[in-house]
Amino acid sequence: MAVTIPFSILPPNLLRALSNHLMGIGRVVEKLLPNLQIELERVDFKVEAKRYVAMCAAATIVGFIILSTISAFLFSFYGILAALLISFFIFMMQLKYPGVRGYKRVRKLDADLLGSLRALMIQLDAGVPLYEAMVIVSRQNFGEVSIEFQKVVKQINTGVSQINALEDLALKNPSPYFRRAIWQIMNGMKQGADINPVIKGVVTDLGKEQIIQIEKYGSQLSPLAMFYMMGAVILPALGTTFIIVLSGFLSLDQSLIKLVLWGLLVFIAFFQLMFSGTIKTKRPSLLGE
Repeated sequence: MAVTIPFSILPPNLLRALSNHLMGIGRVVEKLLPNLQIELERVDFKVEAKRYVAMCAAATIVGFIILSTISAFLFSFYGILAALLISFFIFMMQLKYPGVRGYKRVRKLDADLLGSLRALMIQLDAGVPLYEAMVIVSRQNFGEVSIEFQKVVKQINTGVSQINALEDLALKNPSPYFRRAIWQIMNGMKQGADINPVIKGVVTDLGKEQIIQIEKYGSQLSPLAMFYMMGAVILPALGTTFIIVLSGFLSLDQSLIKLVLWGLLVFIAFFQLMFSGTIKTKRPSLLGE
């Protein structure tokens, strides 16, 4: 997969060329982020960690030059300081990007994992060999899971043994549930056991884990709903009433009242977005999107 640097206006080839001059920064920062290489591999970024850091630094420096030029023209010296601060936060976000992308990929993998393993189990029950069953699952619509099985099938077709192909898949996959399922299948293959009971056991365990996630999610909804009522309904209503009453007593300027009310509206919209994002992240990963 091509390396994507967020907030970069430069094409990847030019960014990679500029990164050659910043490899020293890449080596230093790489030591501070020991998990970065693993995160890059788990999102299929074919690049070394030090190279990725150098590319992020190159993108940030170019962005800072452009942003500081515009800011200095509009806000003089303070614009340059603001551009420096913004560029620093962008650089930190770029370094965190593989982890964030990996988290989103984990949720997609978990969403289709249970269904794909059930499909695999059905094929094995019908007497289909494991390899052929993985080929069938790789061609079905199981999202990221089908893509992962496509990699395994491709490796096996090039002469890699099934166990080694599955082991490589488990090492590079970001989903703990997926890795656990693959490791159990591998252990069954190494011991010469029948794979079908092993997969049935994995499916049963994942089903129990799904129930636990649902129960935990349900217990979190009540306090979240109360928090939502306070932040999006009660406080804005009381605040609006207070502003109206206060403006009557103090004869506040109408432009000031409008500004405060617009600010309150922006706050409510921001709160709604934050709350919806929180609900989405709390949703059990095994339930799907």
